[in-house]
Amino acid sequence: MAGKRVTIRDVAISAGVSYQTVSRALNDKPEIDATTKERVLDAARELGFRPSRFARALVRQDTTSVGLVIPDLLNPFFTEVASAALEAARKRGWHVVVYDTAGDGEQELGTLEVIGSQVDAIVGYLNAPADVVARYTGGIPVVYIGRESAGASFGSIRVDGEAGIHAAVAHLVAGGRCRIGMLDHEHAAPSARSRWYLDALRSHGLSGWVLGAGQSVEGGEIGVAALLDAHPDLDGLLTYNDVIAIGAVRRARMLGRRVPQDCAVIGFDGVQIGSLVEPPLSTVRIDTRQLGALAVEQVATLLAGATPEVTTITGTLVLRGTA
Repeated sequence: MAGKRVTIRDVAISAGVSYQTVSRALNDKPEIDATTKERVLDAARELGFRPSRFARALVRQDTTSVGLVIPDLLNPFFTEVASAALEAARKRGWHVVVYDTAGDGEQELGTLEVIGSQVDAIVGYLNAPADVVARYTGGIPVVYIGRESAGASFGSIRVDGEAGIHAAVAHLVAGGRCRIGMLDHEHAAPSARSRWYLDALRSHGLSGWVLGAGQSVEGGEIGVAALLDAHPDLDGLLTYNDVIAIGAVRRARMLGRRVPQDCAVIGFDGVQIGSLVEPPLSTVRIDTRQLGALAVEQVATLLAGATPEVTTITGTLVLRGTA
């Protein structure tokens, strides 16, 4: 393979094993039989494999390494999830490397290709089809966050905010709000959250408006300005996440709307910064500490050779100053 650096992926293909098995063989870990180990070492010698300094650091003997893949480190929700996962992994003595895909599909596949041969397991927000993820990760354990699992080597943690969004709409309606809009994810519209919102409105005999917004404070500002321009009597607003909600509150007040008197706002995620803005943000809270801890727990189950049950984290309505 002149001109191209030989990778763990090449050794795994040559030996007919997973990347994880190659890692364990090269580091003389005990969870591999002698025949398989010898086959891997023979393939490595034949190909002239030399592990990179980075790969050697990640696959040190007796150290379990986990790749954590998230779409946006600037979004405090994902930062909180990463922090919780790091804390849970640290308690087990594991090594965690965090990757930010910027919500881009090609970047996600590139990330999986890089880390699939360098870690023992992967946790993250992955959008690629399960067969594609399996092809890029070579059979190592994968824990999905926010989607269903697919196969024995996959774990899954679902985030269910339906009850929380129904509770949010019910609270707004009980307060006399009847012209309620939503700022959705601009790239995922219609999202499950907007479907829950519309279902909740219908249960109260109401209809509403959904507008895609950028996943940022600026996206919330632009989105609420557009909604208020189209519907000046808007008196309630739900948002895809708290970051959008913070921007929406800011711009609504700049446009002369009192929050919550003229227009109540409820976000989604429950990030800590929401309690620090003025007025404090009402939200559908997801327990990020539980989410991160469960992800690491599922990795441990998969590494032990078992298949974890799908776990669901349910969102709950937290009322503060904006609704």
